[in-house]
Amino acid sequence: MTRLNELRDIPGSSKTRIRVGRGIGSGKGKTGGRGGKGQTARSGVAINGFEGGQMPLHMRMPKRGFNSLNPKKWNALRLDRIQAYIDSGKLDHKGVIDAAALVKAGVIRREKDGVRLIGGEGFTAKKVTFKVAHASKGAVAAIEAQGGKVDMPEAETKAEV
Repeated sequence: MTRLNELRDIPGSSKTRIRVGRGIGSGKGKTGGRGGKGQTARSGVAINGFEGGQMPLHMRMPKRGFNSLNPKKWNALRLDRIQAYIDSGKLDHKGVIDAAALVKAGVIRREKDGVRLIGGEGFTAKKVTFKVAHASKGAVAAIEAQGGKVDMPEAETKAEV
């Protein structure tokens, strides 16, 4: 049995950091591992995508798809995680489960732009009503199979337009 005063770290578990630029004897003296002179030897180097004047690879590649200037930030939630919170009693399944209820229960940290329900496995709660921004087809099928309902106000407004 080891005593408290005999406890030691396992050999090799902690490494002392290299103190750069502390003399030739350290092995990282003089230039401090930065090589010779020039731009890269100084701070504030800005040549990561630079190819000597040639058009950089990331600019030569064709552009594909669409990137929104202000994309929505969703809280993606799996149904089995919501089920775990219902089983533990932190989330009340009798009322409407929306972003505010999920924040209050501690399932998500903040509302963001809404909640997205994902996945259909492992959900057994009966007659749960969800009010979310989006839900996958599998999630909707799993909730409705248990007699629940999914209300998606944002999807309805998009369908009307």
